[in-house]
Amino acid sequence: MGTRVDVGRLQSISNRLGDAVLDPAQWPVLMQDICSASGAMGACLLQSDVRTPDVPMTDSVREFFKTYFDDRYNENDIRAERAVPLLLEGRQIVSDQDIFTSETEMLRDPLYAHLNSFGLRWFAAVGFFAGPALWGFSIQRTIGEGAFEESEKTALANLSQRLTETATLSTSVGRVVLSNVTNALGFIKRPAIALDRLGSVLEINPLAEALLGGGDINMVGQRLVLRDRRTQAAFNTFLDRLRAASDLDALGVAPIVIRRDGRLPVVIRVLPVDGAARSPFLGARAILIFSGSDGGEAEQLAMLHQAFLLTPSEARIAVCLAGGKSLEEAAQEMAIAQETARSHLKSVFRKTGTHRQGELVALVGRLR
Repeated sequence: MGTRVDVGRLQSISNRLGDAVLDPAQWPVLMQDICSASGAMGACLLQSDVRTPDVPMTDSVREFFKTYFDDRYNENDIRAERAVPLLLEGRQIVSDQDIFTSETEMLRDPLYAHLNSFGLRWFAAVGFFAGPALWGFSIQRTIGEGAFEESEKTALANLSQRLTETATLSTSVGRVVLSNVTNALGFIKRPAIALDRLGSVLEINPLAEALLGGGDINMVGQRLVLRDRRTQAAFNTFLDRLRAASDLDALGVAPIVIRRDGRLPVVIRVLPVDGAARSPFLGARAILIFSGSDGGEAEQLAMLHQAFLLTPSEARIAVCLAGGKSLEEAAQEMAIAQETARSHLKSVFRKTGTHRQGELVALVGRLR
């Protein structure tokens, strides 16, 4: 069979890889172009160590890779097990023929039976580095497209150095952008921390550093640890979602309230990472902003309930007073007796540790 790789097109596409440095969303487009020039169905960028689903891939193989991660083939991938040592030794590209003694041995592996159900079989992985981390540009061919021949592998191997340059630059630019974002939030008095897909801290501005170490909010290694058990449980749920979510999914995380002994609570808001900071090689996934609540009344009521265990009626009394209403006006709005409103207010004072309406209004204001 003659070569299916168009060397001229590959070179042209290689020259465009820099587009993905400032706009990581370009990766799937560039990858599909490489596949088209290589006689292959699709491709995915995979880490050599911990392979996660939030990596660039072409739409043509997205269904397969969804099952690859959902069914945990990523944890026992014979291709990675055998190919990674060869790439670390200095090879620029590895294919099926390099890791199996025969096609019969290859087809006995469960991964290949799974590939077969999607019409896939053959692969070649171009190794490259993002800083010290080894990655693989894993190109997938169907059964009919056939195995990669040596001449084709030689042509594809030329992508290795260019991919390394692009990935290393992408990591550096992404980190600079991430640092600029957290520092900019510091200028407007917002403590901010950037997390990677595994929940480790990538960037932290000075205001956020000032929140740490008081016992309520700590950093152990590169991980945030919260003293309050319920808050830590909510934060852990967020981290689990962060690890499992696809790169295409919106985070949509509700604010997390950190209760602190003898001090006002802190609210964590979660923002997605976008633009160049979304480099797949940096792995930045979320920015935590520590502040008060900017939401509407419903969110304020939820915050007060979560922070101080106020009942719905107690929370509404607090919000009404914070909005400038008198206790009498609050009672009218809630259609309750003034004596009942006073009883609610006493309970609010006790639960929030305040003693006067002015202190309560200031406290609710901090949660906005």
